[in-house]
Amino acid sequence: MVGLLYIVKSALILGVTGFIGRYISRHFFEAGWLVVGVGTRPPENAPSQYLITYQQMVLPSTELVELIKDIQPQVCIHCVGRASVGLSVTEPAEDFQASVTITFHLLNTLRLYAPQCRLIYLSSAAVYGNPEILPIKENHKLNPISPYGFHKLMCEQLCIEFFKIYGLPTAVVRIFSAYGPGLRRQVLWDICQKALTQTVLKLQGTGNESRDFIHVRDVAKAIYTLAEKAPCKADVYNLASSVETTIRELAELILVQLECKVSLEFDGKVPLGNPSNWRADMTSFTQFGVTFPEVSLERGVNVYVQWCRAEIIGW
Repeated sequence: MVGLLYIVKSALILGVTGFIGRYISRHFFEAGWLVVGVGTRPPENAPSQYLITYQQMVLPSTELVELIKDIQPQVCIHCVGRASVGLSVTEPAEDFQASVTITFHLLNTLRLYAPQCRLIYLSSAAVYGNPEILPIKENHKLNPISPYGFHKLMCEQLCIEFFKIYGLPTAVVRIFSAYGPGLRRQVLWDICQKALTQTVLKLQGTGNESRDFIHVRDVAKAIYTLAEKAPCKADVYNLASSVETTIRELAELILVQLECKVSLEFDGKVPLGNPSNWRADMTSFTQFGVTFPEVSLERGVNVYVQWCRAEIIGW
């Protein structure tokens, strides 16, 4: 009888205690991978049920060097970074450190100690700025309008550098507007929090600004697809739903699902660094035989607002 060799794959997820990192760890775990997590939060805040081990550390760190040398992961998912345009404007140095500095050290560590490891870098649609045409293809001109977007672009260029110069396999995912239970920031949380606690729902902007929302479960599935199938030759992928939704439409949908009868107002002021309109072209994923989204905005928002209700008012 000829025996079959079963090879268990291992994934290293940096930023595993963050919003997206938690969902990615669960998806890889459920697919049978051994998942190692790194995050800044204490172990009791890590998704330990999906991890074979968790290490709390502030990057860059020599501890990461030893970890990578020890586990030799097949895939590294880089979720580390500040996900705030506003904070990047007021604190650009901190954003640079949390983004560009950490990314360089990670890439260099993989180059030296795990050169076959496939790196999936989570970038952002912020690299596009205000696009000239919709939907946005990956070859659209890159024109960031915030420090956050500029730093994401620098990290993308580092991924290209380490592939072209050193042959390190890398892929870049430009995530548009991810949402889902667990997200306690950005526009959906802001709308729910105000709708549940105030008599007037007053939001920034005009209401005509638009985003392309993608549920975090779809994000996790897409990252897994790339880990399994992407060539990782510094290739770049948009990740969104290809559906443009205005902030006014989003707010009205949330109010209906929350059954909140509050007035909706906009202050007409668009914060510095925020783009006007987004809608992604997602055809690049068709080569892998998958389409997004699986979770529609209506279904995803319904689940999210019920979670928000429980978080904010306790039922």
